[in-house]
Amino acid sequence: MKQVFLTILIATFVLINAPKAQANDVSVRVCEYVKANDKKRLRSYLKDQKIKVKVIFESVGCDGDNILVFAAKNNSLEVGEFLIGKTPKSDVEASLDAIKAASAHLGEVASKRVN
Repeated sequence: MKQVFLTILIATFVLINAPKAQANDVSVRVCEYVKANDKKRLRSYLKDQKIKVKVIFESVGCDGDNILVFAAKNNSLEVGEFLIGKTPKSDVEASLDAIKAASAHLGEVASKRVN
């Protein structure tokens, strides 16, 4: 009986104190780095988390936009160019009009990527 109680107590302690990695944390960090136009930290974070841009593109949204449009709206040119290069062409093409409306430079880079 004492061992069962001790086992339950230890299991509860481990479960309560286990680190919780949430998808929201990834989105928040990615959005912060995009908004700050910090390509170096974004690349480093994605590498540390073993995440590829094409994998998170569909799930990460910043202020209601996908990360490409968000980069264009925030004039994050370095990060925007990086993301356009790492995002599948079909996704870039789907966002092309919104990117062009927000940033002429990134719209040109996205047009070159699609064609």
